[in-house]
Amino acid sequence: MHDDTVLIVEDEPKLASLLADYLRQAGFTPHCLGDGLAVIDAVKELQPAALLLDLMLPGKDGITLCRELRAFSSVPILMVTARVEEVDRLLGLELGADDYICKPFSPREVVSRVKAVLRRSRQSASPATSATDLTLDEHRLEVRLEQDAVALTAVEFQLLKRLAAEPGRIFSREQLMAHMYTDHRVVSDRTIDSHIKKLRKKLAEMWPDREFIHSVYGAGYRFDVTGQDASSK
Repeated sequence: MHDDTVLIVEDEPKLASLLADYLRQAGFTPHCLGDGLAVIDAVKELQPAALLLDLMLPGKDGITLCRELRAFSSVPILMVTARVEEVDRLLGLELGADDYICKPFSPREVVSRVKAVLRRSRQSASPATSATDLTLDEHRLEVRLEQDAVALTAVEFQLLKRLAAEPGRIFSREQLMAHMYTDHRVVSDRTIDSHIKKLRKKLAEMWPDREFIHSVYGAGYRFDVTGQDASSK
């Protein structure tokens, strides 16, 4: 793998060029492709550190490409779509993408998201990274880190348990609601947001230098096993 190579798969030349310029300024080596049919060979040849993959492409669409890539590669994939509402469908397909970006976006945001995905990828590959950083005690409804513990409500505990079961995976609000409320009661997105807000506040009060739950704009929430230093964001 080439640690600084980012493959941009985007059929709008001006947008691809703009993203390439910003990534280059950030120290990356960008490569641009505008045709989905060339992606698989390019990934095998370049072995990029990350892949910006547009959903709608000539030749072969992003959904098909993501599935094909996951059959042989764990390269971090950031899916790009022009519609926010499309993200829920993509999440439901469980393609194995690492992040989702909705157009329009600022190039600086894209660079930031690429850096974040690479940081998570490297942390998860490090032997020092352990999914057992946090210990969940279901009998006491507590979450523990070393000698410190935080008491949670039943709903907060179940939310944290679900997120922590698959670190790095992005869960939509609908997916979290389906897990939390198996009786199919009608609840709004704000209900999940409210519980997440309270849960994050409790964790932050105990461990202010860590951030275990991350919001993914337009997509949902993701759990980070390392609790990346919040000040580094």
